[in-house]
Order: sequence, then C-alpha cells, then structure tokens
Amino acid sequence: MADSILIQQDGAVRTLVLNRPDVFNSFDRHMGKAFQAALDDAAADPSVRCVVITGAGRAFCAGQDLKEVTAPDAPDFRIIVEETYNESVRRIRGMEKPVIAAVQGVAAGAGANIALACDLTVAAHGVKFIQAFSKIGLIPDSGGTWMLPRLIGQQRATALAFLGTPVEAQEAEAMGMIYKAVAAEEFEGYVAGLAGQLAAMPTRGLGLTKKAFNAGWEADLSGHLTTERDLQIEASETADYAEGVAAFLEKRQPEFKGA
Repeated sequence: MADSILIQQDGAVRTLVLNRPDVFNSFDRHMGKAFQAALDDAAADPSVRCVVITGAGRAFCAGQDLKEVTAPDAPDFRIIVEETYNESVRRIRGMEKPVIAAVQGVAAGAGANIALACDLTVAAHGVKFIQAFSKIGLIPDSGGTWMLPRLIGQQRATALAFLGTPVEAQEAEAMGMIYKAVAAEEFEGYVAGLAGQLAAMPTRGLGLTKKAFNAGWEADLSGHLTTERDLQIEASETADYAEGVAAFLEKRQPEFKGA
C-alpha cells in the first residue's frame, strides 16, 4: 500500500501530501499517525523553514474515512477525535514555522478544519469547503467550532455548521475564511512563490508571531501586552534580527537564516 503521507522538499520548503486519493484523502488512524510524524519531523528539522500541506488527486481531504468508524472493530470516537484530529491541529498551530494549506480540491469535514488551522490557506477557484458534520448528526470538530466564529463571525459559522452549505473558494476569501483564492492554472505557481517567500523571511520571528497570535486568542489585552513584550525580547535576540538591522543600515538585502 502506498504511503498515506508523501514528503517532498524543495530548498527550505517541506510539502506534506495527503495521499489516499482513492478515498479523497480521508483520514484513518494510520494516516493520522503518519501525518503527525511528518509534522513533528518538519518542526524539528532546521532545514525546513516553511511547510505546505496539500492533497493528492481530486481532493484536499474529505475528513474521516467512514469505513473505519463503521467497521466491526471500530475505535471509540474519543480515540479518533483526540488521536487523529486534535493532535494534528495542535501540531499545526504549535509549529513555530509558517504552514500553508494548498487546497486544490474539496475540503470537507475535518479536512476543511485542518486547512483552516493552517497559517495561510490558499485554494484554487472552484474548490469547496464543506462543514459536512451535520449531514450525519455530528458537530464540527478539529477546531471547527473554535476557529470558524473567529474567522467569519458567529452567524455565518452557525449557518455553515447547521446547514452544511458548501462555500466556494472565492466566497471563502471574500468572507475572510481563507487567505487567497487563485485561478486553477496559476495555483501551483502561486503556492510555490508564497512558500518560497516565507521560507526566505526571518522565520524565527514569524514563528514567534504565530505564538503571539495563538496566545492572543485566549488572553485579555493587558496580559497579552506582557506576552508580546516577552516574545519581542526573544525575537530581538535572534541572528535574523541582527541581520535585518545590519542590512537596513547598510542599504542591502538581508540574508535571513531562520535563527
């Protein structure tokens, strides 16, 4: 059986390809563990300065493989949600490197919410995001009920969760659900350019910015100002900060190393 996660590297950009195209890249527990191992490896590898998550074939990810949950030896839902999805989302949000979701096909259920957990979500025109859970009597998981109201507001989030209405890429961009909708013929080049741009930036500082955003979602202003102060001190002690200041004063382009 083919590997459920393919790993590709181009310079400082690591691409993780969800690779079960025959079932629209839906997750089973084996794929979840492989995905988390790939995320852990990318987080720990200093040569990786940007991560792209995409899907093989016609889908980004259709969420949970229902054959797994209806099998005679099906794992408990607590195990599926916690071990396959919660641990994946925690790794994406906790990785102090930029993570791009490159959504080239349908993203449904947990697949949609994994895409939305990434720092920047880019989708090809015509791609649909679907909160499919209500169709089978479930609730949006993988952070869906937490992220969607913050991205698009309570009313829209509620409508999508209740009704399961598909949202096409251009509409998703317009409502602030995703970063960018791109014409299909330009999609691969756009993602490669964005990933390369991020990988060449001071990625240690970008990681600390991500850490600050994460903390800010659960803090009051006064407490968050203290968090910003502490993270700014940490950023000011990086080699990239020293290089950025030196390049500015010397009127040249900086050469950041992500350190």
